[in-house]
Amino acid sequence: MKLRIKSNSLRYRLTRTDVEQLLKEGYLKEKVDFGNDELVYVLQSTSEDKLAADFKNNIVTMYMPKIMIDELDHTDKVGFESNNGSLHLLIEKDFMCLDNVAEDQSDNYSNPLAEKNHE
Repeated sequence: MKLRIKSNSLRYRLTRTDVEQLLKEGYLKEKVDFGNDELVYVLQSTSEDKLAADFKNNIVTMYMPKIMIDELDHTDKVGFESNNGSLHLLIEKDFMCLDNVAEDQSDNYSNPLAEKNHE
């Protein structure tokens, strides 16, 4: 799971394994170790009907409705977005990059644009 924060926007990108684990356990957790402190970010399944988020005790938590998790896993849907007050929230599949990168992308989703570039 990747976290991107820009201005008043919060985005999580999920690999195939992330989505499988979220379906199975209802919970994902990652952390960034700053040495003397850490930032934790969590994705939690919820029975609510829209994305929501909070930030408490250095933990960023985004809540994703179970129905959205199921749809992300079983369809070609790329992601979901919503607003939580003035905070813009986005959860999306993590696609393979079209250019060469050193990062391991073996668990990422196939990029739909890759097929278009080969036509």
